[in-house]
Amino acid sequence: MVREDLPPVGGYVLAGGKSSRMGRDKALLQIGGKPLVEHAVTKLRRLCAEVNILGNEPELEARAPLVRDVHPGCGPMSGIEAALLHSPYDWNLILPVDMPFLPTWFLDDWLWSTLHKQDRVDKIRISMISVDTAPQPALLIIHREIAPYLTRALETGQFKLLTTLESAAMEIAAKTKIKQERVFLNMQWDHPHAPVVKGADDPWRLRTKEQSANCSRWFANLNTPEEFAEAERHLGALDT
Repeated sequence: MVREDLPPVGGYVLAGGKSSRMGRDKALLQIGGKPLVEHAVTKLRRLCAEVNILGNEPELEARAPLVRDVHPGCGPMSGIEAALLHSPYDWNLILPVDMPFLPTWFLDDWLWSTLHKQDRVDKIRISMISVDTAPQPALLIIHREIAPYLTRALETGQFKLLTTLESAAMEIAAKTKIKQERVFLNMQWDHPHAPVVKGADDPWRLRTKEQSANCSRWFANLNTPEEFAEAERHLGALDT
């Protein structure tokens, strides 16, 4: 159930990585009987007005429409650029394909915490999560106004996503004469919960004991066969 008190949000699964450590496209590797990309699409469909997959592999299109890179081979920033150029929505949620344990309720909380206040929405352009001070720049709530900054970086050979986001926020803050931290909101993972949606009985809105016990896995990327094997031992923490 999409929250009526928030602006509509486009949802994009970031699935265009090379999966070099896995040896094959991990987006289609299964955990709990479903490919990673299906887990991610399911989460976003619970929260977003429209869901697409950022990638170049035709096999992914069976799960959701595919949005291809404008600058292929340039890392996650090229996928995010493609999302912002494609999206009809001001606000967009970017979810990496390899975070299957990140609960949907957390994403819902984050969207609400970022976008429910109009005075904040008017100023912020990027929201990012940090875990124990470690930034997670590929997991984003991002305004499509950031697209030109990503394009400029890619066309000049700057492929570091966090550096580019910080630079964009600095420029926007200078133009609008507001503090940079109000343009680029860096939130901690244990931010307070959003209010419960009235009349909602969706199981995914509830934090489970299994999720709490596996909170160290919420932001962990599955990159290797060993990490996939370990993840299979904790399927009770999935909400998809």
